Amino acid sequence: MSVTLSDRAITQIKSQLEKRGKGVGMRLGVKKSGCSGFAYVIDYADEVSDDDQVFDNHGVKVVIKNSDLNFLNGIELDYTREGISEAFRFNNPNVKATCGCGESFNV
Repeated sequence: MSVTLSDRAITQIKSQLEKRGKGVGMRLGVKKSGCSGFAYVIDYADEVSDDDQVFDNHGVKVVIKNSDLNFLNGIELDYTREGISEAFRFNNPNVKATCGCGESFNV
């Protein structure tokens, strides 16, 4: 199992956690949504439970529930800036299809 963060994603996550002043890392997950089936969920991780897997990337922890690992195994997370837009981008090798609007995916 692996989760990879780009240097830009690492910098952004560290910055957000510092501004927030607490948290053990970033929580990454999926939820049923959209026309293709699933959408990514990003939140702060304030704690790690027994049903979580933790991935450490250069001092940044990514916490994923065990039930979401099959959807996220091998994912590469980047952070991009295009004009005035900033966002995390997901390169997920498990994705078989995405919807036209880019909000959801299918595995």
